[in-house]
Amino acid sequence: MTAIEPGRVVAVVGTGTMGQGIAQVALVAGHPVRLYDAVPGRAEQAATTLAGRLDRLVEKGRLDAAARDAACSRLHPARDLTELADAALVVEAVLEELSVKRDLFAALEDIVADDCLLATNTSSLSVTAVAGALRHPGRFVGLHFFNPAPLLPLVEVVSGFATDETAAERAHATALAWGKTPVRCADTPGFVVNRVARPFYAEALRVYEERAADPATIDAVLRECGGFRMGPFELTDLIGQDVNEAVTRSVWESFFQDPKFTPSLAQRRLVESGRLGRKSGRGWYAYGEDAPGAAAHTAEPEKAPASITVRGELFAADALPALIEEAGIVVIREDDAVPGYPGWIELSDGTRLFLADGSAADDVGMPVIHFDLALDYRDATRIALAPAAGVAGTALKEAIGLFQALGKDVSVIGDIPGLIVARTVAMLVDFALDAAARRVAAPEDIDLAMRLGVNYPRGPLDWGDRLGARWALDTLDALHEEYPTGRYAPSQALRRLAAAQEDDAS
Repeated sequence: MTAIEPGRVVAVVGTGTMGQGIAQVALVAGHPVRLYDAVPGRAEQAATTLAGRLDRLVEKGRLDAAARDAACSRLHPARDLTELADAALVVEAVLEELSVKRDLFAALEDIVADDCLLATNTSSLSVTAVAGALRHPGRFVGLHFFNPAPLLPLVEVVSGFATDETAAERAHATALAWGKTPVRCADTPGFVVNRVARPFYAEALRVYEERAADPATIDAVLRECGGFRMGPFELTDLIGQDVNEAVTRSVWESFFQDPKFTPSLAQRRLVESGRLGRKSGRGWYAYGEDAPGAAAHTAEPEKAPASITVRGELFAADALPALIEEAGIVVIREDDAVPGYPGWIELSDGTRLFLADGSAADDVGMPVIHFDLALDYRDATRIALAPAAGVAGTALKEAIGLFQALGKDVSVIGDIPGLIVARTVAMLVDFALDAAARRVAAPEDIDLAMRLGVNYPRGPLDWGDRLGARWALDTLDALHEEYPTGRYAPSQALRRLAAAQEDDAS
């Protein structure tokens, strides 16, 4: 299926930030663009703003003056919907209310030609529901751009229940011709990104609600240990707490209040207090010239041990022994751990350091310190440690000194099952596998969407392949035992994959 030709009209309804961004993308791709807004005068204002954006692109050398002039000549504000009659594509970016969107498209259906593609940019409503009142819902698709639309490459092309395959293919080809990276997906709550990404926010909020760590420390661990571009608290402050909370609540309600998607009371209270993030001057953090900075909890320098013992295999943390040796610490290797089960690092007094496995350190019944999962232990600049209540102060200092000798900042947090990165990654892997099994999108598109849409350092399916399905399954089984609410119950897709990988290894 070919893309909509550059000379054909693209109409954008709704002239907020997203509408203007989509219009800019279509303009630069060579289309005549018609802007419409129900509020009188807004389309004209948006056209002026867009012309200014193109001017800035010329100043930065990203667009030549002739292309800017040609684009501006193709941009036309519309005062009435009837002026969109010759559009080949209409993209809607209006208020996220189902009745408003349905009424708009019902009106458009009487105006545009039968071959005009109709698209919604909704991020949280059902594409099927928006199209439900149309006489010809087959030409209706979701085109979910990410903000800012001119900069972010990902576009989710969403097929509703009644969407014709030819319409979805045409929308996909058009987004590709516009220089975007489109991924095809089914009409499921949250589509790909907003569905799979929920644990990134939810697990951080759970750690905070249990007072295991403060927002600045959680953000720092996920950035500097987990490899994420931004931590969830700073990211939701950027997005807007009200926006992020509304998406979470919409996905939860759309899944009939499935406990896996349960919203956070702490975030709800933040929204109710008016602390919406950067746009209000305060969210999880304060903003402004005089705002105090929030620093992660970082342990004071401690002396490293002269030697440690590694017992058994460390699996996902198997890079640590070599790093410890490189730091000049003697590593004694023993193979007396149970074969097939995770090993540990042992300090001189017998305290054991285990990779976070979904259980609490106190559950082990001996002096244990859990350390968090890292994207790459060599490159990580921070590690989180969670000691059991019975760990001696001298042993904790020795563990801190050990990781500091590897060049890591150390954050000591409360004894919370799964720590921070491990529980988050295990849930992301499970959500992505479940989405792939339910054919929300192709596996490669799920990973692509998560890397491009929310800048994850790895696609969650790729991450799961590297860690092994058994690691994710064991972590979630342990979390489910700690919190028997259903939130951490592993998906059937994860159980099947773990069993298949074990069969292949035997």
